[in-house]
Amino acid sequence: MQQPSALVIGETTFSFHDFEEMRPHIESAIGDAAEVTATTDKDALADLAGYDLVVDYLTDATLTPEQLDGLLSFVRDGGAYLGLHCAADLINVHDGDGGLDKRDEPFPDLRDLLGGHFLTHPEQSTFGVEIVSDHAVTDGVGDFEVFDEPYQVDVDDDVTVLARMAHPDLTDYPVAWVREYGAGRVCYASLGHTAEAFENDDYRRLLRNAVGWLVRD
Repeated sequence: MQQPSALVIGETTFSFHDFEEMRPHIESAIGDAAEVTATTDKDALADLAGYDLVVDYLTDATLTPEQLDGLLSFVRDGGAYLGLHCAADLINVHDGDGGLDKRDEPFPDLRDLLGGHFLTHPEQSTFGVEIVSDHAVTDGVGDFEVFDEPYQVDVDDDVTVLARMAHPDLTDYPVAWVREYGAGRVCYASLGHTAEAFENDDYRRLLRNAVGWLVRD
């Protein structure tokens, strides 16, 4: 089988999710599951011909109509979308001075694509991740502990939750889920603020499994 082609997109707008810092860790975690092209140019989303998969590590989800239509039509027509960590932040936007402004509501079209969105998070800590669904994405992945930024999220009832958080001070928020979007497939995984998360063997396996499930024939 030909190796799938993935566009991995992020930004350098915010120091806390700096793509230049995290890109090598994302690429290493994906490994040989896909041939990766990395970019910070959102215009790449306007024409995704030649790609099988978009891997999203954007914090500010502000897109032009052309960029948004390119992404949504790509997935709707059978493409694949893997959202990592900050991809679920559909409320925070750049304030023009390196800080954050907040929208009143998450970007609706992207919220519909993802099937959930980020609410808030406490400080980084070590917490457990429990696998709760038997699925191709979780094949061979056991429960594990990770040092990362624990995301509190809101999710739709129609997503299939694959993993949940086991945190001493939080409820068991979903950590990973999948859903269909038109003819395409979507997977979201909330880990990925720290390099340690991407270096975790179980998380790496989950992400590589996700690529395989997303770009199935």
